[in-house]
Amino acid sequence: MCSKRVQAIISGKVTGVGFRYYAAHIADRLELVGVVRNLPTGEVEAVAEGEEEILNLFIDALRQGPSAGRVDNLQAAWGEPSGQFQKFMAVS
Repeated sequence: MCSKRVQAIISGKVTGVGFRYYAAHIADRLELVGVVRNLPTGEVEAVAEGEEEILNLFIDALRQGPSAGRVDNLQAAWGEPSGQFQKFMAVS
């Protein structure tokens, strides 16, 4: 059972640099469920559910981003888990 949900909006050089695949790899490693996608605004949105301590590690990793990218800003909104996810997926 997941205890928390976080939605992160990440801006900077985050498209075309493998950011979604980076986020999905980290989430898989941390055993989180959720989704990461590019937004029409050029930002990336990541929604993840899991234990709060693990989600904080995920957010820290997102702030770093892949080596080819650059994170200028990350806004995180916390909430209750929806239970809608079975795994973590990168979608377009």
